[in-house]
Amino acid sequence: MSLTSFTALHRAGAPLLLPNAWDHASALALAGLGFRAIGTTSLAVAAAAGLPDGTSSTRDETLGLALLLGSRPFHLSVDAEDGFSEDPDEVGEFARQLAAVGAVGINLEDGSGPAVRHTAKIAAARAAAPGLFINARTDMYWPGPGGDCAGRFGETLSRLDAYQQAGADGVFVPGLTDPATIAGLVDHLDVPLNILYTPAGPTVPRLAELGVSRISLGSLLYRRALGAALETVTEIREGRTPKGRTPTYEDVQALGTGARPE
Repeated sequence: MSLTSFTALHRAGAPLLLPNAWDHASALALAGLGFRAIGTTSLAVAAAAGLPDGTSSTRDETLGLALLLGSRPFHLSVDAEDGFSEDPDEVGEFARQLAAVGAVGINLEDGSGPAVRHTAKIAAARAAAPGLFINARTDMYWPGPGGDCAGRFGETLSRLDAYQQAGADGVFVPGLTDPATIAGLVDHLDVPLNILYTPAGPTVPRLAELGVSRISLGSLLYRRALGAALETVTEIREGRTPKGRTPTYEDVQALGTGARPE
């Protein structure tokens, strides 16, 4: 899998829908549905390790998952939080390690910290891993709307411009759901815009109409899977037969080996 082929999946009007996996089985199951690219979700990686998300504490776990998935027959983009370091050189080294194990993309978030610091991280990752698609995320709209809308939009534009100039191949603005603002960003940018899908926001067809090039699902699938498990055990405890699709033992066993059941 190459940077060129992964980049080609980012098309305005026909966006890449990127589901986010949390382990080997979930990634293989998603690939089995025909998804050519799979992302990881930092929330699930952290939760599985008993650690909080967004605290730069899951570097080893993230690299381990990339090592497990990087050789599989799909494009792998890794959620690397803020790069797991404030040192741009260390972020660059982590990007190099991801590329070495087969990842084709990295997602780096600014946490709405200093833009100059994030710009340095992007530049370091670009220099260390020239074959990696760098998706530069700004958290100006995350976890949700707040503050001066006009000021937030202006700051978002400033940050995204800096991230593009530093070498980002695409930019990501999670939490943004306003169609007019999304369209405004698309018109302004020279690189693909990534938006986080939310059931309360625009649909996938609507985001395509707005010119979005990539739509991520983030932690949604993982959270839905946990919800389904809780609903199932509640139904069983209350004497009811659980509903919904249940993969067979053989189906899951096949995912564990990377094979597909006949």
